[in-house]
Amino acid sequence: MKKIGILTSGGDAPGMNACIRAAVRTAIYHGMTPIGIECGFRGLIENKMHEMDLRSVGDIINRGGTMLKTARCLEFKTKEWQAVALNNIRERGIEGIVVIGGDGSFQGAQVLTNYGIPAIGIPGTIDNDLAYTDYTLGFDTALNTILDAIRKIRDTMTSHDRVSVVEVMGNKCGDLALYAGLIGGAESIIIPEREWNIDYICANLLRGKERGKMASIVLLAEGCGSGHEVSKIIEERTGMQARATVLGHIQRGGAPSARDTQLASMFGFYAVNLLDKGLGGQVVGIKDDQIFHMDIHSALKIEHEVNNNIYNLANVLCI
Repeated sequence: MKKIGILTSGGDAPGMNACIRAAVRTAIYHGMTPIGIECGFRGLIENKMHEMDLRSVGDIINRGGTMLKTARCLEFKTKEWQAVALNNIRERGIEGIVVIGGDGSFQGAQVLTNYGIPAIGIPGTIDNDLAYTDYTLGFDTALNTILDAIRKIRDTMTSHDRVSVVEVMGNKCGDLALYAGLIGGAESIIIPEREWNIDYICANLLRGKERGKMASIVLLAEGCGSGHEVSKIIEERTGMQARATVLGHIQRGGAPSARDTQLASMFGFYAVNLLDKGLGGQVVGIKDDQIFHMDIHSALKIEHEVNNNIYNLANVLCI
């Protein structure tokens, strides 16, 4: 291949810039011309593309967000706008595309491959909700952001003898709440993959109160309800003061962790090497600490399951 495109789509995730950098530099190493596509698949439709060089990706390895911008593009799901995007791709001479994003972005990569434009998907989402890979780009950084917040919240909850319900991201996947709850020593963890009972949670908090524990942390994945509502119920049923903290988009920002920066570099390098071999319709992932690739269609069919070992461990340590 002589020319490849690179885009980021869906929600931004720490490490996307490091991944862009790795893809651009690997492409140049192979004698390819990298083309930056702005605002995800919308950039393909609106022809927002520009040639990139080594200088384009200078000093971005440690920056959060994505220099190529990102957006959701429902239009790309229609054949009419797919045709527009395909025409722009061909006019630019792009022969393959690296797509960094989540499952919706991967579906777009699959569409491109079906039209004869080989595309490689790189998992970039803080939710860690792509089941084919052990970890997605941005998860580790978001997890550390949550842990930092929990530690600060615990300080003030301890000062006031209060319960804090910390609502974190994770609509259908509770990995952020689960791992943060385990590592941060939460007294209760609520995730969408498991049924939860507010009476049990309140009873657990009261048991802690009986042994002199007046401050507690409850981790709540956003897909399970409102932190403010849960804190109100806890206060009514236990008599303990309860407050809610919704971390929101702070979880997406910030410089990527060492782990995410390393993962981003390996993912970007691996993806461009696949395109260099003429492969498309593949996704890159990590399993047992080894980078690998597999068919996009097969990857998207794998359903997410919570890590039972981690879940059971967290439940034991929450008593």
